[in-house]
Amino acid sequence: MRILVTGLWICALTIASCYGAVTWGGGLIGKKTEPYLEGLQYQKLPPINIPILSEGKVTGYIVAILVFTADARLMHTLSVPPNSFVVDEAFRQIYSDPEIDFRRLTRYNVTKRLAEVRAKVNERLGSEVVKDVLVEEFNFVAKREVRS
Repeated sequence: MRILVTGLWICALTIASCYGAVTWGGGLIGKKTEPYLEGLQYQKLPPINIPILSEGKVTGYIVAILVFTADARLMHTLSVPPNSFVVDEAFRQIYSDPEIDFRRLTRYNVTKRLAEVRAKVNERLGSEVVKDVLVEEFNFVAKREVRS
């Protein structure tokens, strides 16, 4: 009888100590996890074909491939991805720019134009989502070189 009571006593102590360790230790381990810090997200845009007009005629096309970086946390909260806004704003900026004239080549301030694209996109989105707009490729194709 003494051995049976001792065995039950040991089982009860073991169960109580396991329960106490799980209850007390579980709260300590769960609080030490650090939040995942999301950084910048890299987005490559599809090629943009922008017609260049001169004297009422299409003289060629600018083919641009742009890349932008955006705050990953804000990207996940937006209902619409900013990709379309960046493409639209880049098209508008390049299409309406009177400084682009491929008949008289001069230096072009690409940094200023990309900063304007970034600022306009962020203004349209209502927050600083897009951090930087980069040029991956920027080419001019004359109309005579375009194959149909």
